[in-house]
Order: sequence, then structure tokens, then C-alpha cells
Amino acid sequence: MFPIRLTDHLDDDLTRIVPIGTPGPLSHPGGDLGAEIAALAETDRRAGSVQDFPRPLRRPARVLLVHVGAGDEAGWRAAGAAVARALEDDEPAQLDLRSVETDESVRGLAEGLWLGGYRYRDAQQEPRSAEVGIVVDDSEAYGESLVLARVAARATWLARDLTNAPPSLKNPDWMAEEVTGASAKRAGVGVRIVAGDDLARFGGLRAVGGGSRFRPCLVELTWAPPGATTHVVLVGKGITFDSGGISIKTREGMKRMKNDMAGAATVAAATLGAADLDLPVRVTALLPLAENAVSGSAYRPGDVITHYDGTTSESTNSDAEGRLVLADALGYAVAELAPDVLIDFATLTGAAVVALGKSTAALYSDNDELATGLIAAGSAAGESMWRMPLPGEYRELLRSDVADRHSSPTHGGGMAALFLREFAGDYADRWVHVDMAGPCWAETSELELTRGATGWGVRTLLRFISALDRG
Repeated sequence: MFPIRLTDHLDDDLTRIVPIGTPGPLSHPGGDLGAEIAALAETDRRAGSVQDFPRPLRRPARVLLVHVGAGDEAGWRAAGAAVARALEDDEPAQLDLRSVETDESVRGLAEGLWLGGYRYRDAQQEPRSAEVGIVVDDSEAYGESLVLARVAARATWLARDLTNAPPSLKNPDWMAEEVTGASAKRAGVGVRIVAGDDLARFGGLRAVGGGSRFRPCLVELTWAPPGATTHVVLVGKGITFDSGGISIKTREGMKRMKNDMAGAATVAAATLGAADLDLPVRVTALLPLAENAVSGSAYRPGDVITHYDGTTSESTNSDAEGRLVLADALGYAVAELAPDVLIDFATLTGAAVVALGKSTAALYSDNDELATGLIAAGSAAGESMWRMPLPGEYRELLRSDVADRHSSPTHGGGMAALFLREFAGDYADRWVHVDMAGPCWAETSELELTRGATGWGVRTLLRFISALDRG
């Protein structure tokens, strides 16, 4: 991540970035430059629009006018991301926030700069290194806002890196090693990896991973600060590549299935972010990791699977694998971890994309307070969710003639959420399921998103957990 710092000094030798469209007076420079900016500014442009104003043989030699819309945090994030894309890699710059400086403008702007400046770590391009200075009247007042932005962006970068990694590199062992390596850099974070014979009770995870030469595993990542009284358990679907198994996907359906572990990346990165912020909330992330491959040892349609909680599922579609690994992890969380809040994140169904498009996740929960809190955190972070129903009358459709329940009845995508709720058991009143199949991936770079993996949900979780900290 390139350096950003707060300063109270404006340097005319650096590229000047001036925000446009904010409600209230701006600290535009006087003289000819001020008149030129006033003449060029178009205040009706959408947030994130940039006007490039070269000034040969003058100081500053280049001015960027960036539009911030209504001046809310989302507008500042969009502006920051646009600036990151407009600057050259080796071009130092200063962004003048005087007279419009607030916690929201500093945090949004810095977060947008870092998120918009993301590049996958194995890409050929070198990361930009030139410093961006944010000019404010009181640089000491906004240090915390800059820290919050840095932690959120760094955690999101990690989730993007993990999800963007190609399947030739990424498998369950690789994911476990990456998470372990990231955890080792943070005091107070623990990692436990469950694999081999220790997975005996995780029937769903073993079945889904049984067709691959890469063995499945469960990663348990824990941030447990002293004195924490609230325990949040996060479960993330971690299918490192999804061929569909014997119910094989089409070529189009398979080509981006390296992103089927985005839920695991999200919950791991958010847990590490909570540690970086030293939040006084206990957070446990469970990452059930497997590759869903085709081979003679792959599980079959019609197989009956015994889960961690001892119940059985009939699976008639090996491409409905995510719910099986999540079921084991949820059963483990309920039996062993006593969560106060239980949330799973998963790229689970195409139905969620059909219903809500690619920019909004589907949220399911019986708990109004949790659903409202998570949606509010997502709104503040710029990550949209829409609450979907969990009709009780549909529960009958989960019945199976040969098992306790049917994992993939053909009656719409909401059935996956109903299936998962069964494994929340007595904790169903504190459980939330988020289907992030749409927003986990972006086809183009827009606003604070970059093309490819978005790291969606990390910033939502950090804000949600921080709100729990505030009570």
C-alpha cells in the first residue's frame, strides 16, 4: 500500500488535487489559480469524476479537480479511488481538504485512495509508491480516521489477493499457509488447522474434497483479547476451485470458480483486521477449505452425508457443495464455540445474482436486530445487502426419504439458506447468512472496486464488529 499522510502544509511543487461539489465553502487558492478552478469546476458531475488541468511552466504544474457528489463518505471514497487511478505511479500529490475536513471525509478519501490503488500482488505492474498528502488544518485530529481507513483497506487487499490467486497456485493447503503466515504477524491471533483423521466428523467437508488430490481442511482463526465479553463467529465458504464435481459446470460457469473461496477470504481478513484495530470483541473465523473436483473418488449425486452434528443430508447435486461444507462448520461452531453472533459469508447461489444483480448481496436471518445492524454497517461501508425471506412453509421441502434432510431441493435459491439454518440449531436466533455470489467479483474497475476480486464484506464486518464494541 502506497503511503498517505496527514499534513497541514501545502506544497506548490506537488500535483494539487482539489475536491469539487462539497456542500459549503472550499479552500480554493486565490489569484489566477483560484479563478481558473472556479471556471473549470462543474459541480453537477457524479462522485468520482476527475478533471485533469495541466499548467505548464506554472506551480503547481498539474491540478486535478475531483468531484465528491454530496460530500458523504461514499462520495469521498469514490473521489479517493478516482484520484488513485488518475495519478502516475511515481507522482507525489497533495489533496486539499481544508475547510471540508471531517472524520468522514478523511476516512472515506484515504480508504478510496488505497482501495482504488489496489493491484494484485503477482501482477506485472509495480505498485505506486509516491506519497499522497492530505492537507488539513489540524493533522492530529484525524489520525484515528486514517488508521481506520488503513486497516480496512489492508484487510480488503488481503481478501482480494487470496481470491485473485489462480487455481494453479491456490488449494486448501496454500490457503491455510497464507492465513497462518498473515496471522503470525499479529500478536494475540491464534490458528488451528484441522486435517486428515481429525476431520472424521466433518462429513460434508470430506465428501466435497474427496475428489481432489488436494486434501480438505478446516482453518480456525481466533482473535481473543483479554476481557472480551462478546464472541462473534464468522464462517466463510472456502471452495478453492469449483468444477461442479460429477454434476460438472459448463465452461462459462467454471472459468471464474477460483473465486468460490471469497467468503473464507472475507472472514479471515476481517478477523485479522479486528486484531489490527485491537477491538475488545472475541472473533473466531472458520474456513472450511476444499477443492470440488471430478475423479473416481468424487462424491456422487444421491450420496448421504453425515455432518459434524450427527445429522444426515442427501445430496443430489454435487455442484451444491458450498452448503455442505458450511453445514459442518456451523455445526462445529454451535457445538464447540458458544457464539453470541454467528454469521456465514458464501458465494452460494446463482439465484442471489438473478434476484439482486451483481452489486448487492442477499441476507437471510430471523433476527431483526442483527439483520438491521449488518445492513447498516454495509451501507456505511458502501457494500449493499438486501434482506430476503425465510418462509417456514418451505422447510417441508427439505425432507428426504433416505436422510434427515435434502440439501438441494429444486425450489429456488432461498432453500440453501433454509438448509443452513437447520445447522444453526439452538443458535438460529443469532445467525445470519450472507450470499455474496454477486458482489464478490467486479468485471470493471469502478468507484472503490477494482476489476477482479472485490474483497466484499471485509469492511462491512469491521464496522459491524466495531459497533458491537461500542455496545
